[in-house]
Amino acid sequence: MEIIHLQVWCTLLKPTNYKPMKNNLLLKAGILFFSTLGCISYSQEKTSCNVLTDAEKQAGWTLLFDGKTTNGWHLYNEGNIKSAWSVQNGELICDPNTEKVQRGDLVSDNQYENFDFTFEWKISEAGNSGVFINVQEAPEFPTAWTTGPEYQLLDNANMPKDYLQDGKHAAGCVYSLSPLLHEVQPKPSGQWNSSRIVQQNGVITFWLNGVETGHEDMKTERWKQLIAGSKLGNFPSFGKAVRGKIAFQDWAKGVSLRNIKIKEIQQ
Repeated sequence: MEIIHLQVWCTLLKPTNYKPMKNNLLLKAGILFFSTLGCISYSQEKTSCNVLTDAEKQAGWTLLFDGKTTNGWHLYNEGNIKSAWSVQNGELICDPNTEKVQRGDLVSDNQYENFDFTFEWKISEAGNSGVFINVQEAPEFPTAWTTGPEYQLLDNANMPKDYLQDGKHAAGCVYSLSPLLHEVQPKPSGQWNSSRIVQQNGVITFWLNGVETGHEDMKTERWKQLIAGSKLGNFPSFGKAVRGKIAFQDWAKGVSLRNIKIKEIQQ
């Protein structure tokens, strides 16, 4: 809060017979009060990242990123080797400028079928990345996107208009298959977005910043037709599995993630 705002606040509260004090104690008290609030708020924000609340623990949530290591994740089809993925300041990042390391998608050690998956992400200017689900990791599948449907991560504001025209490439969509269910814009590059993916009995639902953006049933004829009508139809195993690993895409621009959590849904 700026000082001028505090002055107005103090003026509104002072009585009509108020006489300015030499050291303006009321103003100083106001500054101290709001500064303290700001410090508390900042402290809470810092400590709330990459941890589970007691309520989340009781509800069955699991933390997939501890904010310190890449434990629980490895490079797709390569295992635990040095890569462009690292941890900095409590963020899982993919640095496009990293040299002399193996590049590729980062994939979870475990597989998931019915789940509620949440995470926060920010992307560099003109950035393009994604999150894949139901990934089948095997030598015959060279990349995660040859088998797993993608939740698009994108800096919409700095993309060519023709790339976003059909709605099947915008942030939060079921990439290349269906347009946004409800229109929503991601936050500007460098700012944090919140995302959610729920899968239950082969039905997937996507959210971006609290807005539902995608909903598809992977057991239907419609799903098969969507795949056949896209470039993903060139990969026979794409979108067929309803159980698999989660993967983060290594792309030409940098991406950062945090607060990566999952709750497996019991049937």
